[in-house]
Amino acid sequence: MISKDEIGVIILRVFLGLTFFLHGLDKFQGGIGNTVGFFESLGIPGFVAYVVALIELIGGIAMILGIGTKVISILFALIMVGAIIKAKFAAGFLGGYEIDLALLVISIFLAVSNRNLFSLDNVLSSSKQG
Repeated sequence: MISKDEIGVIILRVFLGLTFFLHGLDKFQGGIGNTVGFFESLGIPGFVAYVVALIELIGGIAMILGIGTKVISILFALIMVGAIIKAKFAAGFLGGYEIDLALLVISIFLAVSNRNLFSLDNVLSSSKQG
């Protein structure tokens, strides 16, 4: 029987993965050059835009599938800390960094939580032990 906690973790993991995947996809579809320019306007080297977009895109898919959940969660958390500090903090909580903070908290939760029943991490871990 699946516990309520397991269902909650699945919902958070899929939501986080989908959110980051769509943000990464948008960075490429909207023209990665625009994102590079935005990063540079914040004083961040332009190549970091590519790194962030790839982490969001590939990490989002991995998160949905439950592959490398802890590592991807930590990378997502680092991206959110950077976004809050460099781009959103000055705007304040409401209309500023509240969504980024929520994504940061979900990322931290998934980084410290146990493997989830419906994740490939769990399946891969069981097959290595057997």
